[in-house]
Amino acid sequence: MSTRRDGPGRLYGVGVGPGDPELVTVKAARLITAADVIVHHSARHGRSVARSIAEPYLRAGQIEEALVYPVTTERSTHPGGYRAALDEFYADCARRLAAHLDAGRTVVVLAEGDPLFYGSYMHLHKRLADRYPTEVVPGVTSMSGAAAALGRPLVEADEVLTVLPGTLDGGELTRRLADTDAAAVLKLGRTFPAVRDALTAAGRLDDAWYVERASTGGQRVAPLADVDPATVPYFSLALLASRRGGTVPSSPAEPERPARGEVVVVGLGPAGRDWITPQAQAALAAADDLVGYGPYLDRVPANPRQRRHPSDNQVEAKRAAHALQLAADGARVAVVSSGDPGVFAMATAVLEVAAEPRWKDVPVRVLPGVTAAQAVASRVGAPLGHDYCVLSLSDRLKPWPVIERRLLAAARADLVIAIYNPASRSRTWQLARARDLLLEHRSAHTPVVLGRDVGGPGERVDVVALADLDPATVDMRTLLIVGSSATQVSHGTAATPVVFTPRHYPG
Repeated sequence: MSTRRDGPGRLYGVGVGPGDPELVTVKAARLITAADVIVHHSARHGRSVARSIAEPYLRAGQIEEALVYPVTTERSTHPGGYRAALDEFYADCARRLAAHLDAGRTVVVLAEGDPLFYGSYMHLHKRLADRYPTEVVPGVTSMSGAAAALGRPLVEADEVLTVLPGTLDGGELTRRLADTDAAAVLKLGRTFPAVRDALTAAGRLDDAWYVERASTGGQRVAPLADVDPATVPYFSLALLASRRGGTVPSSPAEPERPARGEVVVVGLGPAGRDWITPQAQAALAAADDLVGYGPYLDRVPANPRQRRHPSDNQVEAKRAAHALQLAADGARVAVVSSGDPGVFAMATAVLEVAAEPRWKDVPVRVLPGVTAAQAVASRVGAPLGHDYCVLSLSDRLKPWPVIERRLLAAARADLVIAIYNPASRSRTWQLARARDLLLEHRSAHTPVVLGRDVGGPGERVDVVALADLDPATVDMRTLLIVGSSATQVSHGTAATPVVFTPRHYPG
């Protein structure tokens, strides 16, 4: 737990090296463990490479500030464009860190490699170092890690080393590569084809080596000419090592596929990528096979390395058995489910089939997702702020009399009710019957939130009185939240009313 100290806190920019936690310096490890606040950058998926490197040195109770980049170079909605969006982002990040420093807390900003070598830390340093005590702790750079993986010196004697960003203009990149003894070209990823073209034009392609994720378990070393551009991540670089030679180790052999794979049931949340947790993103990325209802599979970006197995929404048990068989054959299988897989979704179907003796050796994990109820509730405020229950009006898997009994019990208990599957093309009368049953125990003015396709292109959220609920406006993609006697509506200044259920309940 952090405590306020007299005077401002101290800012540290700490390099954590190229990937191996054992390459973190002793000083860096000590500062990371002692820090009140740990700061790390990530893309919108939320996974931070720097944090994963530093994780062995973190301790319980530390404050974490995740600085999540808002845009990519391909798509920026900021009126000033990509650069203006980043300037605004770094200004906001500096403001957040300044609040901790003003409170006397020690703030450590983690940086891959070295903090002042093509790193994000420098943008914070420029904005804060003249206002607060600041120290930069150097780290092992990516090119040093890559040279070690390659097993050749970067430069010897009076040779000249040139460090280049892959984002340089192709002609300029070619000129500089042709004029130097040795070079490290960083920031590959999407720039890889242009870098390879420049090496070719400079007559240096045959001398170039590719190093990916140096010092980590995913390290790859290969002649650059042999590398498929589609496989190149951002955390890789090209090296023209010393002309004086050396030995080059081969990359680690591909690990053998395990005798048994696993099934991971993954919650995709209610809509697009922004609603998927980093944990779920990692499971999807690691999978060999993706199994699921066709429209849900379509929400996962295609990867030619992965096999996709779409199916109809009525064959859950068959889908689960297929996934388990793939895993029994050694595949890592992700079964995708909308929302949270444990809420009227695929987790139960998979676990029911997995309980059969023939699948006893196949591990199954369930990764949660944002539920439709949570998504709809967030659009209007906090209607689920007190006790609530979740019901499905679908009578495909349970008799309607059971649904009525449960609906009446929830109504008598004065619970907020989240209603899934309220209607479909073949179920047209159930919602009207449910409304009438609720009106026996709820005021006609009870607020009802109707959320359709929340997070998607067809999103619509309305708030109506229970007596005015029109079943004709509801379909299978709609979720309803029926308030309790305590639920309140405040129109405020927003187009959509604010709905909340107080956490205190009248006695």
